[in-house]
Amino acid sequence: MKHIIAYLKPFKRRMALGLFYKTIGTLAELVLPFLLTHILENVIVTLKISKVVTYGIIMVAFAFIACFGNIIANRMASRVSTDFSRALRGDLFSKTLYLSARDTDKFTIPSLESRITTDTYNVHNFVNMIQRMGVRAPILLLGGVAITLVMDSALALVMIATLPIIFVTVYSVSRKGVPLYIGVQKSVDNMVRVVREDTQGIRVIKALSKNEYENRRYDKVNLELSKKERHAGVIMSIANPVMTLLMNLGIAGVVAVAAYQVARGKSSAATVIAFMQYFTLISMAMMSLSRMFVMYTKCAASARRIFEIINHPDSFYVAKSEETIEDSHIVFDNVSFSYLGKKNQLKGLSLSVKRGGTLGIIGATGSGKSTFVKLLLRFYDVDSGEIRINGRPLNTYTRDELTSMFGTVLQNDFISADTIEENIRFGRDISDDDIVRAAKIAQAHDFITSFEDGYKHMLSSKGTNVSGGQRQRILIARAIAGSPEILILDDSSSALDYKTDASLRHALNEQMSNSTVITVAQRISSVKNCEKILVLEKGEVIGYGTHEELLENCAPYKEISDSQMGGVLVD
Repeated sequence: MKHIIAYLKPFKRRMALGLFYKTIGTLAELVLPFLLTHILENVIVTLKISKVVTYGIIMVAFAFIACFGNIIANRMASRVSTDFSRALRGDLFSKTLYLSARDTDKFTIPSLESRITTDTYNVHNFVNMIQRMGVRAPILLLGGVAITLVMDSALALVMIATLPIIFVTVYSVSRKGVPLYIGVQKSVDNMVRVVREDTQGIRVIKALSKNEYENRRYDKVNLELSKKERHAGVIMSIANPVMTLLMNLGIAGVVAVAAYQVARGKSSAATVIAFMQYFTLISMAMMSLSRMFVMYTKCAASARRIFEIINHPDSFYVAKSEETIEDSHIVFDNVSFSYLGKKNQLKGLSLSVKRGGTLGIIGATGSGKSTFVKLLLRFYDVDSGEIRINGRPLNTYTRDELTSMFGTVLQNDFISADTIEENIRFGRDISDDDIVRAAKIAQAHDFITSFEDGYKHMLSSKGTNVSGGQRQRILIARAIAGSPEILILDDSSSALDYKTDASLRHALNEQMSNSTVITVAQRISSVKNCEKILVLEKGEVIGYGTHEELLENCAPYKEISDSQMGGVLVD
């Protein structure tokens, strides 16, 4: 909870003011039964209407003070909790963007999504409630006990005897709540994962008529979540009935003792009436405390998950700069890497690419092509060996230095629900002329201008309102628009026809001659004109050279070429 308190510090003045209003309103509420007792015992017996009316007005005034004090305090509590949760969600979202790919794999995307949504909602609710009830409930409880002790200590002691049992019950139940709700949130992660997968693959599901299969898969995780929620709910719901039973037993005890006291003339009916009202207020306070304990357990479980992310150390360390003089722009020096530390996805890879050069990478699915790209972008750190850019080891660059060098199109890249222009600009300081230039190089300008609103044409989320080839060309334009030092095209032309692909490669050679271009592809035609071509199989280099050299010396490469083009390649 210390982390939550740290986030609440910027709002301490507003919280203090809200708690002040809540205290005034609660104290005014606490005075009302006492005033009623005074009127019944001391005012009515005088038979003076003016005095009764005066005290009646005083009671109404205190009622209004209680009402407006609580309203103002609740509004301020709502503002504080909203601003607090916005700051918390913002920091949590920002942290998820800077998590390394390995850390993202560890936490999983569905878990990160549920932490940003469900977990922050639980913390928001607790912060909101603690401001509303965190002052009111203790004041009603302690104030009510104090006043009843003054009014009639014997009756008060009967009521107070039940309170320790209630506290022990609530505390015992709440201790079990945190691990239970952590389990619930993990089940929420699983449900979010299934929903996320089905949302992304809805067209495939419909095309293959797998609606019922996915319904059953969702029902399975939904049932698991329901079981854990039910189990947590059953355990946590014990507190309220037990507390109500004890409070009712206390009331019965007070009534029994009160009847005995009144019969012997040691107490009055007015005092008993006041006691019932105070007992009601104390009961409400205890109910509120019980609810706060339940919400605290949810909050504690969610806060633990949230700050596990926020406080996670940044694995993107920056080593001391050690620059060496090299002719090559990019160097892989005996690089090996494994995602899980068991089987290497790349083994002893060594190569160099000169500045302004072109490298093609080809190989079967799972050969290590995308792993090569992820290591170059430093999504992951190599297990052994070294990658250098401009003579500097990759781990000596800051995050901003590294990302500013690259323009990248990845296999599973995304398009947001915005205009074509903004999807290409992508929040960067890029002029309209540069956007048009990039679109022309990417062979996207013609189809963009065919829309009535041109570059202002709105794209749907994931670009579902344009074709696959058009979507890929927009993504390529985005990568080119920043005039990157290194351009990476990871299977970015798979949806392009051969003519458009050839035009793209020709434009890149002419217009991007100062950039080092790395092309990852499945098609020979996309890489055959590269200065060097890397052929990978199961993470190992089985061929490296020009297209002509590989046709002569690399049988798998020649086999791919023959199967795709019948042994004949055309521009």
